[in-house]
Amino acid sequence: MGNVQFTRKGLKADGFSGFRPIDDLDVMRIPQGTGLFAVVAPAGFLPRFLKRSTAGVFKKRNPTLTEPELRAEWLESAAVLYIGKAGPGSKGNRGLRRQIQEFVDFGQGKPPGHWDGRAIWQLADAGRLAVAWKELPAEHLNQAEAAYHAGFVADFGRLPFANLIQARGNAAR
Repeated sequence: MGNVQFTRKGLKADGFSGFRPIDDLDVMRIPQGTGLFAVVAPAGFLPRFLKRSTAGVFKKRNPTLTEPELRAEWLESAAVLYIGKAGPGSKGNRGLRRQIQEFVDFGQGKPPGHWDGRAIWQLADAGRLAVAWKELPAEHLNQAEAAYHAGFVADFGRLPFANLIQARGNAAR
């Protein structure tokens, strides 16, 4: 990951592909390997926040954030709204296809396996957002995710809208 531009064009130049709207996502076309994925707003996207999240409950915790919390996280100038990783999982059967499917299922009210990214599911037009992915070997994921987060913070002064926690490159796999 060099000096990435956090735009659709910049992500494409850095090896991301897909860019399918959530409403039109065919998970069978998503690679099964490990990698990173990003949620990207279309040009001219204006946020309309729902009072209640469509996301599933996690460990008996409601995923809904307040409108002031959501507004505080929103970056007008950023097309990239979330950057996450899809590792192999403890049994080696996870990867991009399964992680993105679970992320979308989470937005449709199913209980999630993780909490990060939940702010996406309080956007009224979340289905218009695009999902892009980049396959990477599992051993490079933590460092790559940390580098993308750090690059975004360097450009915008903070994490993407729906990233609640900054990745650390030396985190346990």
